[in-house]
Amino acid sequence: MQDVLIGSIVSAMATGLGAVPILLMKVVTHRWRDILLAFTAGIMVSATMFNLIPVALDHSNLLTVTIGILLGTLVLSLMERTLPHIDLAHSKSAVQFDAKSMLIITAITLHNLPEGLSVGVSYASESSGLGPLIALAIGLQNAPEGFLVALFLVTQKVKKWHAFVIATLTGAVEIATGLLGFFLTSYVSGLVPYGLAFAAGAMLFVVYKELIPESHGDGHESSSTFSFILGLITMIALIEWFG
Repeated sequence: MQDVLIGSIVSAMATGLGAVPILLMKVVTHRWRDILLAFTAGIMVSATMFNLIPVALDHSNLLTVTIGILLGTLVLSLMERTLPHIDLAHSKSAVQFDAKSMLIITAITLHNLPEGLSVGVSYASESSGLGPLIALAIGLQNAPEGFLVALFLVTQKVKKWHAFVIATLTGAVEIATGLLGFFLTSYVSGLVPYGLAFAAGAMLFVVYKELIPESHGDGHESSSTFSFILGLITMIALIEWFG
């Protein structure tokens, strides 16, 4: 019990660690904003195509993965239409999210739910040492995702500390789902593939609908394209080394 709790906390808090650079960045020019958005888009595509979908296929079949991806895409599409703006308070210092920010936060949070389940299930398995290995691998992948959330919020005029806290909270859900996966291993294994595919669909929707258009709309297409590819390769390397 103590081991799975520690593993879940470590992998979850890596999201906040990845958001730390946002606190240190004084100014993000429009060019660098587009480059960073394209880089994180590459990370998300790579994580989806080389981690989420393959793992979902290994534990299920094409039909399950197809259903999950389509559901993830549909839910994010509906959210975009029904949540044009959310104000978390009613003061001048309120944290405000537009639709784009909400999509990013939702996609990353959904992505973290099945990852948390995976950590819990791995600790409950009979394979010695599997739990810490999976927790480490997921933690390493969470770091750039935390940076993505914080970066996008900052570009949408959210204060840096607010962006950092929100990015950290998107990863914190893994603690709860990690414990859930540990206690409900016999039941949750059949749900994990759906969750992974669902998260994949949500992330792909955000990449194609928001991140790529955002990074290519102001004359920085060439640098953004190379940045996207670099982000793709970076996540492939992390998956290869630690996945």
